[in-house]
Amino acid sequence: MREYHYKISHLAQRKITSFYYNVAKKYRHTYSKKLMHQNIDDAVDAMFQIECTLLRRKPIISQWSGFHMAHKGKWYFAYTIEDDTITIVDACHAQNMHEEI
Repeated sequence: MREYHYKISHLAQRKITSFYYNVAKKYRHTYSKKLMHQNIDDAVDAMFQIECTLLRRKPIISQWSGFHMAHKGKWYFAYTIEDDTITIVDACHAQNMHEEI
């Protein structure tokens, strides 16, 4: 199996952390910081499965055209591949996957 190197953009990191931060803020009485950090870790861990166990897909939103897309759980990732380096350029939670106006 081919071994890849991964780069994660600040945008992708920010989208994941801000999503779960906002969930924690909204549900502060029922959603713990521990669970928030676990959810962030799980989403980031999923990125490292791109091209290994996560299959390459055609993007389903137009702003990701020109990129590859992978999906794990409720997270979608836009990425590029150059030689043995995968760069995750964007991340989007399923509930936010829609065309921008």
